[in-house]
Amino acid sequence: MITLPGGRTVRARSLRVPPPPGPPAFGLYLGSRSAARRRDPGMTWPRRWLVWPDFRTPRHPDEARAAIEALHARAGSELVEVACGGGIGRTGTVLACLATLDGLGPDDAVAWVRSHHHRRAVETPGQRRWIRWFAESPG
Repeated sequence: MITLPGGRTVRARSLRVPPPPGPPAFGLYLGSRSAARRRDPGMTWPRRWLVWPDFRTPRHPDEARAAIEALHARAGSELVEVACGGGIGRTGTVLACLATLDGLGPDDAVAWVRSHHHRRAVETPGQRRWIRWFAESPG
């Protein structure tokens, strides 16, 4: 569980390991086109899949922005989860975007996620650029 700079909490994890006990009220999942079509019978809670290839940025940026903003809003009152295959790059990118919604600048948000989630979070220059786009473009 990660407490964002503004105090909201988010469960962030890898999809390769079983989820912790207790389902979230909502999950945002990041994966390839085939992962987005998959229906995991163990996931009985409301969820949304974004097409977001590994080491890349979301295939549909405006859709991803709306989903991240909605996740941030829900995190104020519900247990929410964000996850990708490894739980580091794409998940870290979303966590950094959530941190920008709490007022951090893009570079500070990346540093914050690396300090509070995983030291290698936000794995590529493209993901760093995407966080900057998210923080600086109108929503």
